[in-house]
Amino acid sequence: MKNKTLQAHLALIIVNIIYAANFSIAKEVMPAFVQPFAFVLMRVGGALSLFWIVGTFFIKEKVDKKDLPRMALLAVFGVALNQLLFLKGLSLTKPINGAIIMTSNPIIVMIIAAVFLKEKISFQKIAGILIGIVGALIMLLYGKDFALGSDTLFGDMLILINSVSWAMYVVLVKPLMQKYNTFTVVKWVFLFGFLYVLPFGFNEFQSIQWETFTPHIWKDVLFVVLATTFFAYILNTYALRALSPSVVSIYIYLQPFLASLIAIVYYKNDELDLRKLTAGVLIIFGVYLVSMPFKKSLPKSKELPE
Repeated sequence: MKNKTLQAHLALIIVNIIYAANFSIAKEVMPAFVQPFAFVLMRVGGALSLFWIVGTFFIKEKVDKKDLPRMALLAVFGVALNQLLFLKGLSLTKPINGAIIMTSNPIIVMIIAAVFLKEKISFQKIAGILIGIVGALIMLLYGKDFALGSDTLFGDMLILINSVSWAMYVVLVKPLMQKYNTFTVVKWVFLFGFLYVLPFGFNEFQSIQWETFTPHIWKDVLFVVLATTFFAYILNTYALRALSPSVVSIYIYLQPFLASLIAIVYYKNDELDLRKLTAGVLIIFGVYLVSMPFKKSLPKSKELPE
């Protein structure tokens, strides 16, 4: 069990490194070469093909018909609303607004998990999430132009709904992960998700001028399809086999810190300072608190075994 837990944490670290890198990579593609909804269709369609290839040839597992409606619902929350609303909201608000609003996700996950999965809300978990938020805000707010107003309100609301949608997916997919292989769940979720996003992205997809794609842009597109969509969804869903939804969700606070590290190491356009180190320590400590199991104090009549 310890090995599976460790593997799940490593999977989440890899996922959030991918997401952190994706901010810069996706910007190079959108909207100069591909419009947002077309990019969603490319992501979902490309990853769907890979999920079904792996699931068909390597994972011999049937799905109960009674579970298909649940997977169809998960596709609404985890694929369609999650991807369409985030990109549309981001186009109507400031990136910093979107990043700040997404810090609400672990709180929403904790509440939904308490309702649907009866996951206990401990003081330790609340403290960890609050510490993680502080660390993330230190990273996000410093020197940034963050402002809520009527001009960004609609975009901000779409980002918030996206946050709730992803929280629903993370919580509701957990029971299925106890029953099926990771690829079995994700391939069906993406099949339904592709049908949902097809009407939104089809026209934009038809207008893509493929001849304008440079080798660098093709590399960026492949990264978004393979890493940000295929591997990230697999690793995220795999982590839910061993960890609670609250633990999986709090790793989102690592993204601004990891994005800064990527900018320092890869792009050479940032530097490590006391603010970033402080934020990193707070975020990691917050993740630690949420990840550690809540220990109930033993009754005084019982003694610990020697």
